[in-house]
Amino acid sequence: MAACIFFFFIVLAHSSFASAIPSPSLELVQTSCQHATFPKVCVNTLSSYKGPVSTPRELAQAAIRVSISRATKASEYLSSLRKEANEREKGAMKDCASQIADSVDDLRKTLGELKELKRGTFRWQMSNAETWVSAALTNEDTCLDGFKEVGGMVPSNVKRKVTNLAKVTSNALYLINRLDHP
Repeated sequence: MAACIFFFFIVLAHSSFASAIPSPSLELVQTSCQHATFPKVCVNTLSSYKGPVSTPRELAQAAIRVSISRATKASEYLSSLRKEANEREKGAMKDCASQIADSVDDLRKTLGELKELKRGTFRWQMSNAETWVSAALTNEDTCLDGFKEVGGMVPSNVKRKVTNLAKVTSNALYLINRLDHP
């Protein structure tokens, strides 16, 4: 009985803590996302983001975190599909998973740069961030192209996952481009 009561309080405390994590203001998200490449995706992903976001810089960081999370999951998913793929698709699947893993690395470097923006090196840091997110987008596009090169069709589940990732990443690049000071 005591264990049940203890468990109940742990669950209650966790749910109270989880609901105490602020989400970004809907106004900030809508204003920031209105001219994004994929505005609906931008609003949907960032309005449900759990974490403190009250500035455009924090929103850009949140967008990168969302991209990192989605890219990590996509890479793991692609790796798991390799076992089921036919011989022709296995190589494309492996390359695609590797390219998405490279995207994760680029996005992590971007997040690190955005966390450390300084007045004296702001333009240089922004150039780095923009380059890395652009490279991540290129990796995502190249991932899908690899299936066509082996004469196969891109499996619809792979195309959907990678295309969604590219939309989220494109929106993150847009939000980074909107930053104008450290």
